[in-house]
Amino acid sequence: MKPTPLATDLKDALKASKSSFIAAGVFSLFINLLMLTSPLYMLQVYDRVVTSRSTETLFFLTLIMVFLFGLMGLLEWVRSRLLVRVGNQMQDKLSNRVYSAMFEQGVKMPSQRSPQALSDMTTLRQFMTGNGLFAFFDAPWLPIYIGILFMFHPAFGFFSIGAALILLAVAILNERGTKKAMGEAGSLNIHAQNLAGSNLNNTEVLHAMGMLPGIRGRWYKKHQLFLGKQTEASDKAGIYSNLSKVLRMIFQSLILGLGAWYVVHNEMSPGMMIAGSILMGRALAPMDLIINSWGGFNSARSAYGRLNKLLNDFPALQQHMSLPDPKGEVKIEGLVVYPPGSQTPALHNINALLPSGKHLAIVGPSAAGKSTLARAVLGLWPAAGGVVRIDGAQIDHYNRDELGPHLGYLPQDIELFDGTIAENIARFGDVDPNKVVVAAKKAGVHELILKLSNGYDTHIGSTQGALSGGQRQRVGLARALYGSPKVIVLDEPNSNLDEQGEQALAIAMTQLKEEQTTVILVSHRPALLRHVDQIMVLRDGAIQMYGERDDVLKALAQQNLTQKS
Repeated sequence: MKPTPLATDLKDALKASKSSFIAAGVFSLFINLLMLTSPLYMLQVYDRVVTSRSTETLFFLTLIMVFLFGLMGLLEWVRSRLLVRVGNQMQDKLSNRVYSAMFEQGVKMPSQRSPQALSDMTTLRQFMTGNGLFAFFDAPWLPIYIGILFMFHPAFGFFSIGAALILLAVAILNERGTKKAMGEAGSLNIHAQNLAGSNLNNTEVLHAMGMLPGIRGRWYKKHQLFLGKQTEASDKAGIYSNLSKVLRMIFQSLILGLGAWYVVHNEMSPGMMIAGSILMGRALAPMDLIINSWGGFNSARSAYGRLNKLLNDFPALQQHMSLPDPKGEVKIEGLVVYPPGSQTPALHNINALLPSGKHLAIVGPSAAGKSTLARAVLGLWPAAGGVVRIDGAQIDHYNRDELGPHLGYLPQDIELFDGTIAENIARFGDVDPNKVVVAAKKAGVHELILKLSNGYDTHIGSTQGALSGGQRQRVGLARALYGSPKVIVLDEPNSNLDEQGEQALAIAMTQLKEEQTTVILVSHRPALLRHVDQIMVLRDGAIQMYGERDDVLKALAQQNLTQKS
Protein backbone atom coordinates (compact mmCIF):
# COMPACT_ATOMS: atom_id res chain seq x y z
CA MET A 1 0.00 0.00 0.00
CA LYS A 2 1.30 3.44 -0.89
CA PRO A 3 1.86 5.87 1.97
CA THR A 4 -0.57 8.75 2.31
CA PRO A 5 0.61 12.25 1.40
CA LEU A 6 0.85 12.98 5.13
CA ALA A 7 3.66 10.47 5.61
CA THR A 8 6.03 11.03 2.73
CA ASP A 9 9.78 10.66 2.84
CA LEU A 10 10.06 14.37 2.08
CA LYS A 11 8.03 15.36 5.12
CA ASP A 12 10.01 12.89 7.21
CA ALA A 13 13.27 14.43 6.01
CA LEU A 14 12.07 17.88 7.01
CA LYS A 15 10.84 16.58 10.37
CA ALA A 16 14.28 15.10 11.00
CA SER A 17 15.60 18.68 10.94
CA LYS A 18 12.93 19.96 13.32
CA SER A 19 15.42 20.62 16.11
CA SER A 20 17.59 22.63 13.72
CA PHE A 21 14.62 24.75 12.66
CA ILE A 22 13.80 25.34 16.31
CA ALA A 23 17.40 26.38 16.90
CA ALA A 24 17.15 28.76 13.92
CA GLY A 25 13.98 30.18 15.49
CA VAL A 26 15.82 30.73 18.79
CA PHE A 27 18.62 32.53 16.95
CA SER A 28 15.95 34.62 15.20
CA LEU A 29 14.57 35.54 18.64
CA PHE A 30 17.85 37.04 19.77
CA ILE A 31 18.57 38.58 16.36
CA ASN A 32 15.25 40.41 16.37
CA LEU A 33 15.78 41.54 19.97
CA LEU A 34 19.15 42.93 18.93
CA MET A 35 17.43 44.67 16.01
CA LEU A 36 16.05 47.02 18.66
CA THR A 37 19.60 48.30 19.15
CA SER A 38 19.35 50.96 16.44
CA PRO A 39 16.07 52.61 17.52
CA LEU A 40 17.04 52.46 21.19
CA TYR A 41 20.43 53.98 20.41
CA MET A 42 18.76 56.80 18.48
CA LEU A 43 16.28 57.29 21.34
CA GLN A 44 19.07 57.61 23.91
CA VAL A 45 21.22 59.85 21.73
CA TYR A 46 18.42 62.33 21.02
CA ASP A 47 16.79 62.28 24.46
CA ARG A 48 19.85 61.91 26.70
CA VAL A 49 23.08 62.83 24.96
CA VAL A 50 21.80 65.83 22.99
CA THR A 51 20.00 67.30 26.03
CA SER A 52 22.79 66.55 28.55
CA ARG A 53 25.67 67.14 26.09
CA SER A 54 27.52 64.29 27.84
CA THR A 55 30.30 62.91 25.63
CA GLU A 56 30.96 60.08 28.11
CA THR A 57 27.37 58.88 27.79
CA LEU A 58 27.68 59.06 23.99
CA PHE A 59 30.94 57.08 24.08
CA PHE A 60 29.55 54.26 26.21
CA LEU A 61 26.25 54.15 24.31
CA THR A 62 28.19 53.91 21.06
CA LEU A 63 30.45 51.20 22.49
CA ILE A 64 27.41 49.17 23.59
CA MET A 65 25.74 49.71 20.19
CA VAL A 66 28.81 48.46 18.29
CA PHE A 67 29.07 45.39 20.55
CA LEU A 68 25.40 44.51 20.15
CA PHE A 69 25.50 44.89 16.35
CA GLY A 70 28.62 42.73 16.26
CA LEU A 71 26.82 40.10 18.32
CA MET A 72 23.80 40.30 15.99
CA GLY A 73 26.04 39.81 12.97
CA LEU A 74 27.61 36.76 14.61
CA LEU A 75 24.18 35.25 15.36
CA GLU A 76 23.01 35.87 11.78
CA TRP A 77 26.15 34.14 10.49
CA VAL A 78 25.54 31.14 12.78
CA ARG A 79 21.87 30.99 11.73
CA SER A 80 22.86 31.07 8.07
CA ARG A 81 25.41 28.27 8.54
CA LEU A 82 22.83 26.24 10.45
CA LEU A 83 20.23 26.48 7.67
CA VAL A 84 22.86 25.66 5.03
CA ARG A 85 23.63 22.47 6.88
CA VAL A 86 19.92 21.71 7.30
CA GLY A 87 19.55 21.98 3.52
CA ASN A 88 22.56 19.75 2.95
CA GLN A 89 21.27 17.24 5.51
CA MET A 90 17.87 17.13 3.82
CA GLN A 91 19.42 16.61 0.39
CA ASP A 92 21.79 13.96 1.72
CA LYS A 93 18.90 12.12 3.41
CA LEU A 94 16.72 12.23 0.30
CA SER A 95 19.22 11.94 -2.56
CA ASN A 96 19.37 8.12 -2.71
CA ARG A 97 15.61 7.84 -2.23
CA VAL A 98 14.84 10.42 -4.93
CA TYR A 99 17.41 8.89 -7.30
CA SER A 100 15.82 5.44 -6.90
CA ALA A 101 12.28 6.79 -7.33
CA MET A 102 13.36 8.71 -10.41
CA PHE A 103 14.69 5.54 -12.02
CA GLU A 104 11.67 3.49 -10.99
CA GLN A 105 9.52 6.12 -12.70
CA GLY A 106 11.74 5.79 -15.78
CA VAL A 107 11.16 2.03 -15.86
CA LYS A 108 7.40 2.11 -15.30
CA MET A 109 6.70 5.37 -17.16
CA PRO A 110 9.29 5.70 -19.96
CA SER A 111 7.61 8.81 -21.38
CA GLN A 112 8.34 10.68 -18.13
CA ARG A 113 12.05 9.91 -17.85
CA SER A 114 13.70 13.07 -16.60
CA PRO A 115 16.38 14.13 -14.09
CA GLN A 116 14.10 17.00 -12.98
CA ALA A 117 13.78 15.56 -9.46
CA LEU A 118 17.46 16.22 -8.81
CA SER A 119 17.02 19.85 -9.90
CA ASP A 120 13.97 20.10 -7.64
CA MET A 121 16.02 18.95 -4.66
CA THR A 122 18.59 21.65 -5.42
CA THR A 123 15.86 24.30 -5.78
CA LEU A 124 14.36 23.34 -2.42
CA ARG A 125 17.75 23.34 -0.70
CA GLN A 126 18.70 26.72 -2.15
CA PHE A 127 15.46 28.28 -0.90
CA MET A 128 16.04 26.84 2.56
CA THR A 129 19.46 28.50 2.71
CA GLY A 130 18.47 31.86 1.16
CA ASN A 131 17.19 35.17 2.48
CA GLY A 132 13.60 34.31 1.62
CA LEU A 133 13.41 31.77 4.46
CA PHE A 134 14.92 34.28 6.91
CA ALA A 135 11.97 36.57 6.19
CA PHE A 136 9.57 33.85 7.35
CA PHE A 137 11.53 33.51 10.60
CA ASP A 138 11.50 37.28 11.16
CA ALA A 139 7.89 38.01 10.13
CA PRO A 140 6.34 36.71 13.42
CA TRP A 141 8.14 39.54 15.23
CA LEU A 142 5.95 42.15 13.54
CA PRO A 143 3.40 42.25 16.42
CA ILE A 144 6.19 42.75 18.96
CA TYR A 145 7.64 45.70 17.07
CA ILE A 146 4.16 47.18 16.71
CA GLY A 147 3.61 46.69 20.45
CA ILE A 148 6.72 48.76 21.17
CA LEU A 149 5.44 51.43 18.78
CA PHE A 150 2.22 51.54 20.80
CA MET A 151 4.38 52.24 23.85
CA PHE A 152 5.85 55.26 22.05
CA HIS A 153 2.39 56.53 21.09
CA PRO A 154 -0.92 54.83 20.17
CA ALA A 155 -0.95 56.68 16.84
CA PHE A 156 2.36 55.02 15.92
CA GLY A 157 0.88 51.60 16.68
CA PHE A 158 -2.31 52.10 14.67
CA PHE A 159 -0.39 53.63 11.76
CA SER A 160 1.98 50.62 11.69
CA ILE A 161 -0.96 48.19 11.74
CA GLY A 162 -2.48 49.97 8.76
CA ALA A 163 0.84 49.92 6.90
CA ALA A 164 1.29 46.21 7.65
CA LEU A 165 -2.22 45.39 6.41
CA ILE A 166 -1.61 47.28 3.16
CA LEU A 167 1.67 45.39 2.57
CA LEU A 168 -0.11 42.13 3.43
CA ALA A 169 -2.71 42.94 0.77
CA VAL A 170 0.11 43.54 -1.73
CA ALA A 171 1.62 40.14 -0.78
CA ILE A 172 -1.73 38.40 -1.31
CA LEU A 173 -2.20 40.11 -4.68
CA ASN A 174 1.34 39.06 -5.62
CA GLU A 175 0.56 35.45 -4.72
CA ARG A 176 -2.69 35.34 -6.66
CA GLY A 177 -1.31 37.24 -9.61
CA THR A 178 1.84 35.18 -10.13
CA LYS A 179 1.10 31.65 -8.85
CA LYS A 180 -0.61 30.33 -11.98
CA ALA A 181 1.82 31.90 -14.45
CA MET A 182 4.86 30.75 -12.44
CA GLY A 183 3.52 27.20 -12.27
CA GLU A 184 2.84 27.10 -16.01
CA ALA A 185 6.26 28.61 -16.74
CA GLY A 186 7.98 25.97 -14.62
CA SER A 187 6.09 23.15 -16.34
CA LEU A 188 6.87 24.52 -19.82
CA ASN A 189 10.54 24.93 -18.92
CA ILE A 190 10.75 21.29 -17.80
CA HIS A 191 9.15 20.12 -21.06
CA ALA A 192 11.53 22.26 -23.14
CA GLN A 193 14.57 20.95 -21.25
CA ASN A 194 13.42 17.34 -21.57
CA LEU A 195 12.89 17.81 -25.31
CA ALA A 196 16.37 19.29 -25.72
CA GLY A 197 17.87 16.45 -23.69
CA SER A 198 16.18 13.77 -25.79
CA ASN A 199 17.31 15.51 -28.97
CA LEU A 200 20.92 15.59 -27.79
CA ASN A 201 20.85 11.80 -27.55
CA ASN A 202 20.26 11.65 -31.31
CA THR A 203 22.64 14.34 -32.56
CA GLU A 204 24.16 12.20 -35.32
CA VAL A 205 20.79 11.43 -36.90
CA LEU A 206 19.71 15.07 -36.70
CA HIS A 207 22.92 16.32 -38.24
CA ALA A 208 23.17 13.67 -40.95
CA MET A 209 19.68 14.18 -42.31
CA GLY A 210 19.44 17.95 -41.84
CA MET A 211 16.71 17.63 -39.22
CA LEU A 212 18.18 20.23 -36.85
CA PRO A 213 16.12 23.24 -38.08
CA GLY A 214 12.82 21.41 -37.62
CA ILE A 215 13.76 19.92 -34.25
CA ARG A 216 15.18 23.24 -33.08
CA GLY A 217 11.94 24.91 -34.16
CA ARG A 218 9.89 22.55 -31.99
CA TRP A 219 12.12 23.25 -29.01
CA TYR A 220 12.07 27.00 -29.70
CA LYS A 221 8.26 27.09 -29.69
CA LYS A 222 8.17 25.44 -26.26
CA HIS A 223 10.95 27.72 -25.06
CA GLN A 224 9.08 30.80 -26.27
CA LEU A 225 5.94 29.68 -24.44
CA PHE A 226 8.03 29.30 -21.28
CA LEU A 227 9.58 32.75 -21.75
CA GLY A 228 6.14 34.25 -22.31
CA LYS A 229 4.71 32.80 -19.11
CA GLN A 230 7.83 33.67 -17.15
CA THR A 231 7.75 37.23 -18.48
CA GLU A 232 4.09 37.52 -17.55
CA ALA A 233 4.78 36.31 -14.01
CA SER A 234 7.93 38.43 -13.65
CA ASP A 235 6.13 41.56 -14.86
CA LYS A 236 3.39 41.10 -12.29
CA ALA A 237 5.88 40.25 -9.56
CA GLY A 238 7.92 43.34 -10.47
CA ILE A 239 4.87 45.55 -10.11
CA TYR A 240 4.08 44.22 -6.64
CA SER A 241 7.73 44.18 -5.58
CA ASN A 242 8.30 47.81 -6.54
CA LEU A 243 4.93 48.81 -5.06
CA SER A 244 5.91 47.17 -1.78
CA LYS A 245 9.28 48.95 -1.73
CA VAL A 246 7.77 52.37 -2.52
CA LEU A 247 4.99 51.92 0.02
CA ARG A 248 7.45 50.95 2.74
CA MET A 249 9.56 54.05 2.05
CA ILE A 250 6.42 56.22 2.05
CA PHE A 251 5.24 54.71 5.33
CA GLN A 252 8.63 55.30 6.96
CA SER A 253 8.55 58.93 5.87
CA LEU A 254 4.93 59.38 6.90
CA ILE A 255 5.52 58.01 10.38
CA LEU A 256 8.43 60.43 10.69
CA GLY A 257 6.09 63.25 9.75
CA LEU A 258 3.50 61.93 12.16
CA GLY A 259 6.12 61.87 14.90
CA ALA A 260 7.16 65.42 14.07
CA TRP A 261 3.53 66.53 14.53
CA TYR A 262 3.48 65.07 18.04
CA VAL A 263 6.93 66.50 18.83
CA VAL A 264 5.71 69.96 17.85
CA HIS A 265 2.72 69.51 20.18
CA ASN A 266 5.00 68.19 22.97
CA GLU A 267 3.36 64.76 22.96
CA MET A 268 6.55 62.91 21.95
CA SER A 269 10.29 63.37 22.24
CA PRO A 270 12.51 63.78 19.12
CA GLY A 271 14.21 60.49 20.01
CA MET A 272 10.90 58.62 19.90
CA MET A 273 10.15 60.19 16.52
CA ILE A 274 13.43 58.89 14.99
CA ALA A 275 13.31 55.55 16.80
CA GLY A 276 9.70 54.98 15.75
CA SER A 277 10.56 55.48 12.08
CA ILE A 278 13.47 53.02 12.30
CA LEU A 279 11.43 50.50 14.27
CA MET A 280 8.53 50.50 11.82
CA GLY A 281 10.94 50.09 8.92
CA ARG A 282 12.39 47.05 10.65
CA ALA A 283 8.90 45.68 11.37
CA LEU A 284 7.85 45.91 7.72
CA ALA A 285 11.17 44.70 6.24
CA PRO A 286 10.31 40.94 6.42
CA MET A 287 7.07 41.50 4.50
CA ASP A 288 8.93 43.45 1.85
CA LEU A 289 11.53 40.66 1.62
CA ILE A 290 8.80 38.02 1.38
CA ILE A 291 7.23 39.86 -1.57
CA ASN A 292 10.61 40.23 -3.29
CA SER A 293 11.41 36.55 -2.69
CA TRP A 294 8.02 35.29 -3.84
CA GLY A 295 9.39 33.96 -7.11
CA GLY A 296 11.90 31.77 -5.24
CA PHE A 297 9.18 30.68 -2.84
CA ASN A 298 6.91 29.68 -5.75
CA SER A 299 9.75 27.73 -7.37
CA ALA A 300 10.49 25.96 -4.09
CA ARG A 301 6.80 25.21 -3.56
CA SER A 302 6.49 23.72 -7.05
CA ALA A 303 9.66 21.68 -6.53
CA TYR A 304 8.31 20.44 -3.20
CA GLY A 305 5.04 19.42 -4.85
CA ARG A 306 6.79 17.51 -7.65
CA LEU A 307 9.12 15.74 -5.22
CA ASN A 308 6.24 14.92 -2.91
CA LYS A 309 4.26 13.41 -5.80
CA LEU A 310 7.25 11.42 -7.07
CA LEU A 311 7.99 9.92 -3.66
CA ASN A 312 4.30 9.14 -3.09
CA ASP A 313 3.81 7.58 -6.52
CA PHE A 314 6.98 5.49 -6.19
CA PRO A 315 7.39 4.59 -2.51
CA ALA A 316 10.50 2.87 -1.25
CA LEU A 317 10.51 -0.79 -2.19
CA GLN A 318 9.41 -3.03 0.64
CA GLN A 319 12.20 -5.22 1.96
CA HIS A 320 11.15 -8.87 2.00
CA MET A 321 12.69 -11.73 3.88
CA SER A 322 15.76 -12.87 2.00
CA LEU A 323 15.13 -15.92 -0.16
CA PRO A 324 17.66 -18.59 -1.13
CA ASP A 325 19.77 -17.91 -4.21
CA PRO A 326 17.73 -18.96 -7.25
CA LYS A 327 18.65 -22.04 -9.24
CA GLY A 328 17.00 -20.77 -12.40
CA GLU A 329 13.53 -22.29 -12.85
CA VAL A 330 11.18 -19.78 -14.52
CA LYS A 331 7.42 -20.26 -14.45
CA ILE A 332 4.89 -17.94 -16.06
CA GLU A 333 1.25 -18.26 -14.98
CA GLY A 334 -1.58 -16.46 -16.81
CA LEU A 335 0.55 -13.39 -17.40
CA VAL A 336 -1.15 -10.17 -18.55
CA VAL A 337 0.95 -7.06 -19.15
CA TYR A 338 0.00 -3.52 -20.15
CA PRO A 339 2.88 -1.39 -21.45
CA PRO A 340 3.28 1.88 -19.49
CA GLY A 341 0.62 4.37 -20.56
CA SER A 342 -1.24 1.88 -22.76
CA GLN A 343 -4.87 0.82 -22.36
CA THR A 344 -4.35 -2.31 -24.47
CA PRO A 345 -2.54 -5.38 -23.10
CA ALA A 346 0.61 -6.34 -24.96
CA LEU A 347 0.46 -9.83 -23.44
CA HIS A 348 -2.51 -11.84 -22.27
CA ASN A 349 -2.77 -15.29 -20.71
CA ILE A 350 0.87 -16.31 -21.17
CA ASN A 351 1.79 -19.63 -19.55
CA ALA A 352 5.16 -21.35 -19.67
CA LEU A 353 7.53 -23.47 -17.61
CA LEU A 354 11.28 -23.30 -18.18
CA PRO A 355 13.21 -25.72 -15.96
CA SER A 356 16.56 -24.66 -14.56
CA GLY A 357 19.33 -24.78 -17.16
CA LYS A 358 16.97 -24.90 -20.16
CA HIS A 359 16.96 -22.39 -23.01
CA LEU A 360 13.80 -20.79 -24.43
CA ALA A 361 13.59 -18.84 -27.69
CA ILE A 362 10.77 -16.31 -28.10
CA VAL A 363 9.98 -15.59 -31.74
CA GLY A 364 7.23 -13.86 -33.66
CA PRO A 365 6.52 -10.84 -35.86
CA SER A 366 7.10 -7.25 -34.79
CA ALA A 367 4.83 -5.96 -32.00
CA ALA A 368 3.99 -9.52 -31.01
CA GLY A 369 5.00 -8.82 -27.37
CA LYS A 370 8.42 -10.49 -27.33
CA SER A 371 10.33 -7.65 -25.61
CA THR A 372 7.39 -7.03 -23.29
CA LEU A 373 7.61 -10.65 -22.13
CA ALA A 374 11.37 -10.28 -21.61
CA ARG A 375 10.81 -7.20 -19.43
CA ALA A 376 8.02 -8.89 -17.48
CA VAL A 377 10.17 -11.95 -16.75
CA LEU A 378 12.80 -9.62 -15.25
CA GLY A 379 10.19 -7.77 -13.20
CA LEU A 380 10.74 -4.49 -15.06
CA TRP A 381 7.12 -4.13 -16.16
CA PRO A 382 4.53 -5.16 -13.58
CA ALA A 383 1.96 -7.83 -14.31
CA ALA A 384 -1.63 -6.65 -14.53
CA GLY A 385 -2.65 -10.28 -14.12
CA GLY A 386 -0.90 -13.56 -13.43
CA VAL A 387 2.61 -13.93 -12.03
CA VAL A 388 6.21 -14.66 -12.98
CA ARG A 389 7.94 -17.07 -10.61
CA ILE A 390 11.61 -17.88 -10.16
CA ASP A 391 12.15 -21.11 -8.24
CA GLY A 392 8.49 -20.95 -7.21
CA ALA A 393 8.65 -17.48 -5.67
CA GLN A 394 6.99 -14.46 -7.28
CA ILE A 395 9.69 -12.27 -8.75
CA ASP A 396 8.49 -9.24 -6.78
CA HIS A 397 8.94 -11.19 -3.54
CA TYR A 398 12.69 -11.12 -4.06
CA ASN A 399 14.67 -8.11 -2.90
CA ARG A 400 15.92 -6.51 -6.10
CA ASP A 401 19.44 -5.89 -4.79
CA GLU A 402 19.69 -9.58 -3.85
CA LEU A 403 18.11 -10.99 -7.01
CA GLY A 404 19.87 -8.66 -9.45
CA PRO A 405 23.30 -10.37 -9.33
CA HIS A 406 21.61 -13.66 -10.28
CA LEU A 407 20.00 -12.13 -13.39
CA GLY A 408 21.59 -11.13 -16.68
CA TYR A 409 19.96 -8.85 -19.23
CA LEU A 410 20.98 -7.64 -22.67
CA PRO A 411 18.32 -5.25 -24.04
CA GLN A 412 17.79 -4.35 -27.70
CA ASP A 413 19.12 -0.86 -27.13
CA ILE A 414 22.67 -1.19 -25.87
CA GLU A 415 22.91 0.72 -22.61
CA LEU A 416 26.49 1.17 -21.48
CA PHE A 417 27.38 3.85 -18.97
CA ASP A 418 30.04 6.46 -18.44
CA GLY A 419 33.06 4.62 -17.02
CA THR A 420 35.67 2.04 -17.94
CA ILE A 421 34.95 -1.18 -19.80
CA ALA A 422 35.80 -3.13 -16.64
CA GLU A 423 33.36 -1.07 -14.57
CA ASN A 424 30.61 -1.58 -17.13
CA ILE A 425 31.14 -5.35 -17.22
CA ALA A 426 31.25 -5.49 -13.39
CA ARG A 427 27.93 -3.59 -13.27
CA PHE A 428 29.63 -0.70 -11.43
CA GLY A 429 30.04 -2.76 -8.27
CA ASP A 430 33.35 -3.89 -6.85
CA VAL A 431 35.42 -4.84 -9.88
CA ASP A 432 36.59 -8.45 -9.56
CA PRO A 433 39.26 -8.78 -12.29
CA ASN A 434 38.89 -12.55 -12.54
CA LYS A 435 35.10 -12.37 -12.96
CA VAL A 436 35.44 -9.52 -15.49
CA VAL A 437 37.85 -11.52 -17.64
CA VAL A 438 35.75 -14.69 -17.38
CA ALA A 439 32.63 -12.80 -18.52
CA ALA A 440 34.54 -11.12 -21.37
CA LYS A 441 35.88 -14.45 -22.56
CA LYS A 442 32.41 -16.00 -22.49
CA ALA A 443 31.15 -13.11 -24.62
CA GLY A 444 34.12 -13.49 -26.98
CA VAL A 445 35.23 -9.89 -26.40
CA HIS A 446 38.38 -10.44 -24.29
CA GLU A 447 40.83 -10.34 -27.20
CA LEU A 448 39.12 -7.30 -28.66
CA ILE A 449 39.40 -5.41 -25.36
CA LEU A 450 43.09 -6.25 -25.02
CA LYS A 451 43.75 -4.59 -28.37
CA LEU A 452 42.41 -1.25 -27.12
CA SER A 453 45.00 1.31 -26.00
CA ASN A 454 43.98 1.07 -22.33
CA GLY A 455 42.52 -2.43 -22.38
CA TYR A 456 39.90 -2.95 -19.70
CA ASP A 457 40.61 0.56 -18.38
CA THR A 458 39.41 2.15 -21.63
CA HIS A 459 36.86 4.83 -20.84
CA ILE A 460 33.56 4.74 -22.72
CA GLY A 461 30.52 6.99 -22.66
CA SER A 462 26.84 6.12 -22.43
CA THR A 463 26.25 6.45 -26.19
CA GLN A 464 29.69 6.90 -27.70
CA GLY A 465 33.34 6.16 -27.13
CA ALA A 466 36.00 3.77 -28.36
CA LEU A 467 33.62 0.95 -29.34
CA SER A 468 31.50 0.27 -32.38
CA GLY A 469 27.87 -0.83 -32.13
CA GLY A 470 28.76 -4.51 -32.40
CA GLN A 471 31.55 -4.18 -29.85
CA ARG A 472 29.25 -2.39 -27.45
CA GLN A 473 26.74 -5.20 -27.82
CA ARG A 474 29.38 -7.77 -26.95
CA VAL A 475 30.48 -5.76 -23.90
CA GLY A 476 26.80 -5.62 -22.93
CA LEU A 477 26.67 -9.40 -23.28
CA ALA A 478 29.74 -9.71 -21.04
CA ARG A 479 27.96 -7.55 -18.45
CA ALA A 480 24.91 -9.84 -18.65
CA LEU A 481 27.19 -12.86 -18.07
CA TYR A 482 29.19 -11.28 -15.22
CA GLY A 483 29.15 -13.33 -12.03
CA SER A 484 27.57 -16.38 -13.74
CA PRO A 485 23.90 -15.43 -13.18
CA LYS A 486 21.31 -18.20 -13.07
CA VAL A 487 18.75 -16.58 -15.41
CA ILE A 488 19.79 -14.60 -18.49
CA VAL A 489 17.47 -12.70 -20.85
CA LEU A 490 18.90 -11.78 -24.24
CA ASP A 491 16.74 -9.49 -26.39
CA GLU A 492 17.98 -9.60 -30.00
CA PRO A 493 21.60 -10.18 -28.84
CA ASN A 494 22.95 -10.45 -32.40
CA SER A 495 21.26 -7.41 -33.95
CA ASN A 496 24.59 -5.54 -34.33
CA LEU A 497 26.99 -8.48 -34.60
CA ASP A 498 29.17 -9.38 -37.54
CA GLU A 499 30.01 -12.97 -38.45
CA GLN A 500 32.74 -13.18 -35.81
CA GLY A 501 30.36 -11.82 -33.19
CA GLU A 502 27.70 -14.35 -34.23
CA GLN A 503 30.19 -17.16 -33.72
CA ALA A 504 31.19 -15.81 -30.31
CA LEU A 505 27.52 -15.63 -29.29
CA ALA A 506 26.90 -19.21 -30.42
CA ILE A 507 29.88 -20.40 -28.39
CA ALA A 508 28.57 -18.46 -25.38
CA MET A 509 25.16 -20.12 -25.73
CA THR A 510 26.81 -23.55 -25.80
CA GLN A 511 28.86 -22.74 -22.70
CA LEU A 512 25.78 -21.45 -20.86
CA LYS A 513 24.05 -24.72 -21.69
CA GLU A 514 26.96 -26.66 -20.18
CA GLU A 515 26.84 -24.46 -17.05
CA GLN A 516 23.11 -25.18 -16.63
CA THR A 517 22.22 -21.49 -16.96
CA THR A 518 18.61 -20.68 -17.81
CA VAL A 519 18.42 -18.50 -20.92
CA ILE A 520 15.47 -16.70 -22.50
CA LEU A 521 16.36 -15.56 -26.00
CA VAL A 522 14.41 -13.13 -28.17
CA SER A 523 15.57 -13.51 -31.75
CA HIS A 524 14.57 -13.66 -35.39
CA ARG A 525 17.75 -15.43 -36.46
CA PRO A 526 17.26 -19.17 -37.12
CA ALA A 527 20.98 -19.81 -36.50
CA LEU A 528 20.55 -19.40 -32.75
CA LEU A 529 17.48 -21.63 -32.49
CA ARG A 530 19.56 -24.79 -32.55
CA HIS A 531 20.95 -23.83 -29.13
CA VAL A 532 17.54 -23.72 -27.39
CA ASP A 533 15.34 -26.39 -25.84
CA GLN A 534 11.97 -24.69 -26.22
CA ILE A 535 10.43 -22.23 -28.63
CA MET A 536 7.51 -19.91 -27.97
CA VAL A 537 5.82 -18.25 -30.95
CA LEU A 538 3.95 -15.06 -30.07
CA ARG A 539 1.43 -13.24 -32.21
CA ASP A 540 -0.65 -10.25 -31.11
CA GLY A 541 0.37 -10.77 -27.49
CA ALA A 542 -0.78 -14.40 -27.30
CA ILE A 543 0.97 -17.74 -27.63
CA GLN A 544 0.50 -19.18 -31.10
CA MET A 545 2.81 -22.16 -30.51
CA TYR A 546 4.86 -23.35 -27.56
CA GLY A 547 6.76 -26.52 -26.92
CA GLU A 548 9.97 -28.43 -27.52
CA ARG A 549 12.21 -26.93 -30.20
CA ASP A 550 12.00 -29.71 -32.76
CA ASP A 551 8.22 -30.02 -32.41
CA VAL A 552 7.66 -26.28 -32.88
CA LEU A 553 10.07 -26.04 -35.82
CA LYS A 554 8.32 -28.99 -37.47
CA ALA A 555 4.90 -27.39 -36.92
CA LEU A 556 6.15 -24.06 -38.33
CA ALA A 557 7.55 -25.81 -41.39
CA GLN A 558 4.26 -27.58 -42.03
CA GLN A 559 2.39 -24.31 -41.55
CA ASN A 560 4.59 -22.60 -44.13
CA LEU A 561 4.05 -25.43 -46.60
CA THR A 562 0.30 -25.23 -46.09
CA GLN A 563 0.26 -21.46 -46.65
CA LYS A 564 2.36 -21.77 -49.84
CA SER A 565 0.11 -24.47 -51.22
